[in-house]
Amino acid sequence: MRVLIVTESFAPQLNGVAHSVLRTAEHLLARGHTPVVVAPAVRAPAARAARRHAGDLRRDLHRDQHREQAYGYEVVHVPSVPLPGYPEVRVALPGRGVADAIERHRPHVVHLASPFALGAVGAAAADRAGVPSVAVYQTDLAAYARTYLPALGATGPRLAWWRLRRVHTLAARTLAPSQASLRALLAHGIPRVHLWPRGVDCTRFHPRHRDETLRRRLGHPGDVLVGYVGRLAPEKHVDRLAEVSRIPGVRLVVVGDGPCRARLETLLPDAVFLGLRSGHELARLYASFDAFVHAGPFETFGQTLQEAMASGLPVVAPAAGGPLDLVRPGHTGFLVPPGAADGFREAVERLARNDELRAAFGRAGRAAATQRSWETVGDRLVEHYRLARTETAGPPLRR
Repeated sequence: MRVLIVTESFAPQLNGVAHSVLRTAEHLLARGHTPVVVAPAVRAPAARAARRHAGDLRRDLHRDQHREQAYGYEVVHVPSVPLPGYPEVRVALPGRGVADAIERHRPHVVHLASPFALGAVGAAAADRAGVPSVAVYQTDLAAYARTYLPALGATGPRLAWWRLRRVHTLAARTLAPSQASLRALLAHGIPRVHLWPRGVDCTRFHPRHRDETLRRRLGHPGDVLVGYVGRLAPEKHVDRLAEVSRIPGVRLVVVGDGPCRARLETLLPDAVFLGLRSGHELARLYASFDAFVHAGPFETFGQTLQEAMASGLPVVAPAAGGPLDLVRPGHTGFLVPPGAADGFREAVERLARNDELRAAFGRAGRAAATQRSWETVGDRLVEHYRLARTETAGPPLRR
């Protein structure tokens, strides 16, 4: 099967969407399918600025589009610009990148990863070409609107859902990562919604990677190391871990980067900030923690929770969104009411003073994670593709 994956984010960016696309493409390749990825370019070519003064922007955009084969499959990079105020996020510029890719590769299905900007172009292009699309919902855009566009008030989330309806209604299937996301999509009028969770690499993320030398570098002897992994952005609410960082005998270790890092380093002076980590280094960090905590209430899934559980850690997360599907309270960790000011501190204190409880939760979390391998989840995705090819999408939303 030929699959064109249109994504709002891709490597070398480190986030849930980019990671999911990488693993999806790897699985398709391993199963004998032919993936092609279309993604925003991480950096605009340096020559573009000079050419822009000379004339035809449309010709420049087409010229700036480029392809590579570094991953074992083709990746088409389309021109993009940084999101104002959050330059790590790239927004694709209008152009024919997706339409040209459909024309060249003649895909059997188009996979839309967290569609909004480039994904909307992909949905329309697939619809015009008569190719079924599968839209994968991964980002709570309404919550992002509330966080980054507060001046719009309630209008921001309404506009986000309006945009999502326009894109997802064109898809033969919309895949939700959790029960909470599925209910939200249905409540906002998005049709043909099905559940598709995310997988986790239980070989890479494994308790055997625990490193006592690393633990000594991160904390004092006897400290309970509590880790956070993720973007340092407003919607992640890492500031809610300030009380956790002040618990005696607990050392909070923050892995990740983003626009809030400088403010958080001031707010959490007792925490250790390590910046971005990936690969085996990240796996070693997970396994060397004693517990994992995540404070963001807007997670549609919660991939870092799965990675922590696969690493044998008890987890603490908000009782909202994706964590509701992942965390079994009192068995693999604790869920904290999103508005509870002291909830994270109380949960971490309970874990910090009970070695046996941490070990029991960690074993249960590891056992749960092993049931959600990328191979199993990837095969379920391929089945969604097959079903999408036999189903009729909604009416076109062209002007």
